[in-house]
Amino acid sequence: MEAKVLRKLFLGFIQIHILHHAKEHPIFGLWMLEELREHGYDMSAGTLYPILHKMEADGLLVKEERKIEGKIRKYYSTTAKGDTVLNEARAKAFELFKEIKE
Repeated sequence: MEAKVLRKLFLGFIQIHILHHAKEHPIFGLWMLEELREHGYDMSAGTLYPILHKMEADGLLVKEERKIEGKIRKYYSTTAKGDTVLNEARAKAFELFKEIKE
């Protein structure tokens, strides 16, 4: 039960993390998986890709396909809506962290 609750809570953090990096430069799935692992989020591609697809469907990310070494790689960047959501999330997170820090 606890793992399920934490997973649901961390999903928002993961999405903010994705928006942050996709705003800095186009990201692709494998790179994002490695970046998230560096921050303690151990997830599979089968978990990450549906998140990316949902964020794209919600208008937060835009996908560009590029041919890399004969294979198609999908790169994601933030949209104007994604930038707005990221800015709002940063403000809310800042307020939350100020309140809960020890």
